[in-house]
Amino acid sequence: MKPIVRIFIILALYRVAVGAEQPQRIKLATLLPRGSSAHQALLEMGEKWRQAPGAGVTLTIYTDGTMGGEAETVRRMRVDQLQGGVLSVAGLMEIDRAVTGLQTMPMVFRSLDEVEYVREKLRPMLDKRLEEKGFVALFWGDAGWVRIFSKKPVTRPGDLKTQKVFVLASDSGQVDLMKRAGFQAVPLEYTDTLTGLQTGLIDAVPTTPFYALAGQFYLRAPYMLEINYVPLVGGLVMTRKTWDALPPVTRDAFRQAAEEAGKKISAQSHREMEEAVAAMKKRGLQVSQMTPPAETEWRTLFEGLYPQIRGNLVPADMFDEVHRLLREYRK
Repeated sequence: MKPIVRIFIILALYRVAVGAEQPQRIKLATLLPRGSSAHQALLEMGEKWRQAPGAGVTLTIYTDGTMGGEAETVRRMRVDQLQGGVLSVAGLMEIDRAVTGLQTMPMVFRSLDEVEYVREKLRPMLDKRLEEKGFVALFWGDAGWVRIFSKKPVTRPGDLKTQKVFVLASDSGQVDLMKRAGFQAVPLEYTDTLTGLQTGLIDAVPTTPFYALAGQFYLRAPYMLEINYVPLVGGLVMTRKTWDALPPVTRDAFRQAAEEAGKKISAQSHREMEEAVAAMKKRGLQVSQMTPPAETEWRTLFEGLYPQIRGNLVPADMFDEVHRLLREYRK
């Protein structure tokens, strides 16, 4: 056999071997609604992944929580039933609780600019901790503020204490915290929110305006308190096993496409936050503005819980670092 022929055979066998190791299909799950702008951004990202050099990977996206809640999504990723997920902090904390510093402290952030500043400063550390747990973060972002939607008007903490409040079932720490604050916490999966409102199991739900509109929560909870409760922070993660199976040139293309999608989703979500409120107001939503005295009551309530949050819901080092970065930003 001539040397040149032997070389071609070796190269062909190498390509077959490498291709066999690479993933041909990546399955990704999310609570995002099908057809939403965020879903469209992920579809665009998937098309770029398909065309990435050395890849030819097909991205299949399961929307609307069809693969279960976020904790279930992480479990499925660990057993390779799924290879990726767009998750909020509620799901990401199933991987590493350090992420709770971005979302779990009520009213600690005063603007979305603060949220972005702290998130970007913490990102290298968070990326490293997730990777050590077997996951690779490809983008981070936020969907704006979580507001309080309720069946009866809420302006002060005492108003909410008379109503049954949704709390994510997988987050036992948050359930305990809400009870310590004096609220009637009812643990449910997020996909059961509308049913809970319809049956009277819950009377109020903290959520973003976009999700209140998309899930039609506002029809059963037609009052919204315009409180900057917590930002809804999240990101796209892929299992490290899947990531490592991709050639370096493919990873670069994947990461670039994901970063573009993450920025688009955050920007669109901020616009849709206001658009959703306007749309719901036309259909009967009543919005309660936050007055200075009411804000003082809410802030006093939640700040009184920070010592219990530190070291329990949020790791102490992360709690301290978030507050340090906020002081740094506010200077």
